[in-house]
Formats: sequence, C-alpha cells, structure tokens
Amino acid sequence: MTSDDYLLAGAAIEANGVRRRYAGGFEAVTGISFSVAPGELFALLGTNGAGKTSTVELLEGLARPDGGTVRVLGHDPYRERAVVRPRIGVMLQEGGFPSDLTVTETLRMWAGCTTGARPCGEVLELVGLTTRGGVRVKQLSGGERRRLDLALALLGRPEVLFLDEPTTGLDAEGRRDTWRLVRELREGGTTVLLTTHYLEEAEALADRLAIMHQGRIVTSGTIREVTAERPARIRFELPDDVAPAQLPLSLRAAADGPRIDIRTHGLQESLHELLSWARESGVELSGLDARSASLEEAFLDIAKTHVETERMATA
Repeated sequence: MTSDDYLLAGAAIEANGVRRRYAGGFEAVTGISFSVAPGELFALLGTNGAGKTSTVELLEGLARPDGGTVRVLGHDPYRERAVVRPRIGVMLQEGGFPSDLTVTETLRMWAGCTTGARPCGEVLELVGLTTRGGVRVKQLSGGERRRLDLALALLGRPEVLFLDEPTTGLDAEGRRDTWRLVRELREGGTTVLLTTHYLEEAEALADRLAIMHQGRIVTSGTIREVTAERPARIRFELPDDVAPAQLPLSLRAAADGPRIDIRTHGLQESLHELLSWARESGVELSGLDARSASLEEAFLDIAKTHVETERMATA
C-alpha cells in the first residue's frame, strides 16, 4: 500500500505536506507526508535534530503546523483537541510527575482527568508495577518511571498511542516486557506511532517506518523494503596459506588480514559461489557469517550518504 492508499482507506494518522517553523525562521519539519493505517505500528526514526519530536508534537495536537495538514482519527488534533484527546494516549520522554505522590496516587490523579479510565490495579498489572503502587515517585528507578509513563498513556484505553522513546532506561527484561505489551495492544487494534533510538526495537515492532533527516523523510516502507536497498554481507577468514586474491573475481572484497568482508545485492548467488569455490579448492572458511542488511546498517548508510551529499552541496 502506498501512502495515498492508506489515506483512501481511512488512515488513523495523516500528515500531508506538514511544515513546522520556530522563532528565527528555522524550519524543523519541511513538508513531510505519511500516513498510518488503523491497527498499524509505525516507527518514526532519525538522527538527533531530524525533526521527529517536532513532528510528533504536531500529531499530538500540542502545536499547530505552519503548513500542510494533520489528521488523527479524521480530526485536526490542534483545532479539535477536545474530540481527539480522549481517544489518544501519549507517552512523553519524561513525565514530570509530582515526586512526593505514590504510584497509585499519581494514577488516581491522572484518572480523574481521563475519560473512561481503566482501574488503577489493571493498568499497574499491565506495566508490571503491581507491587510498587505504594512507592513514592521519587523512589522509583529510571526504568520504573518509564513504566509509570506508559501506565498513564494507557489509562484511557487509547485508540491511537504515541510512544516517545518508551524503553529508555529499561533493562533488557523490561524492554522485552514492554515490547510484548505493545504487540498485544497492536493486536487488539490500537494504532501505535513509535519514536526510538533503539533500531533493534523498531526492527522488532514496526509494520512500517520512516527515517527523517534534517526535517525531511528520506526513506520509508516496511523493514524489508528499507533494508533491501542496502547490500547483504558475507564475512569469513581464510587460512594463512590462502591469499584473498585467490577468491573468484566476483567475490573480491575488502580484506583486513585474513578477514574478508564481501558486500553483495545477491546474497544467495554470492554465497553459493563462495561455498562452491571453497569446496572445490579444499578451503575452510572460518567464522563464516552471511546475513541481509540490518535496519541499523541501512540507517547508518542513509545518514552517512545524506551528510556527504550536503557537504558536497555546500563546498
């Protein structure tokens, strides 16, 4: 599906030609367009200063775009905030709760401002804080505070959930638990827009994603579509008595001593050729590792390419 297809299908989130400027004329978001289908998990990625937070704030209705249009559940989240706010959940990078309140008191306070709030016990169980309800916020660990941030975002049973760096500060177990919960929410029909610096997180959760750089979307699509543009990698070590020059010409690659690094857009064909050569030549390939490009490799390649392009343009 293209972005236009999602719009026609009744997207849960729509951004069309969106721009955002700050004082002094700095344009943080420069005419981006994307859409998120109902029940989809969409990741918005980018380097620091790429415009992710500026974009998400527009979608959440915290600011009005300086150009283009934003729609959440078919409504303008800024002008029609009273309609949109009860139907969305927002997990900010930092909640800023009163430090002397307990976890349960914080939830009750927030529930009083939330339409159709879940019972506090239910949401504490969802985020794994059942035994911490009587603890003051200032006594929570960083990871526990992130769980509390998530609990508040889930209080109103949101149709659309905005998650801004949801697992920062969590240990590996906490991160996996959060991933499980987010998957369950998505499977239950919740639309999720995620920003994260953990590319493994986006790779594990996202149905589709967009990568931003200097206020623009430079690539978007499924994980497979984004990574397919980048070459796969084959790595191995040759025995001491076999020189890299003995490899088939099509497999000549960068060598660091006996370590060989081959980049290829035809992983299966290149791997077949390599293994056939090794068998026929009686060569053992130590530490053989073959894999498609990861999202991290694609992300770093995109960032590097655009930085170099901009440097050449201003030289």
